[in-house]
Amino acid sequence: MNDERDDLVVLVDEDGEESQFEYLDIIEYEDDEYAVLLPVVQEDGDEGRVIILKIVEDSDGEESLLSVEDNDVLEAVFERYKERASEEYDFDED
Repeated sequence: MNDERDDLVVLVDEDGEESQFEYLDIIEYEDDEYAVLLPVVQEDGDEGRVIILKIVEDSDGEESLLSVEDNDVLEAVFERYKERASEEYDFDED
């Protein structure tokens, strides 16, 4: 039996540490694409928190994921994701 999941993404941070994420969706916003990912291993208090990374393509056509510093963009992308996933997930409003 094959236990590999095609919805998992492994990211390597600047320190060379690997982390696994579940791919949830790709959201388009203002002519850019953003990946919505859920950490496979979550810290206490972070259950259900997603991360949003911008998808960029270099001159060779290789895709990379970059952190997003603009809170307005993060909020807008997350709102679009919540609209698309509202039937699948119950989002708590803080």
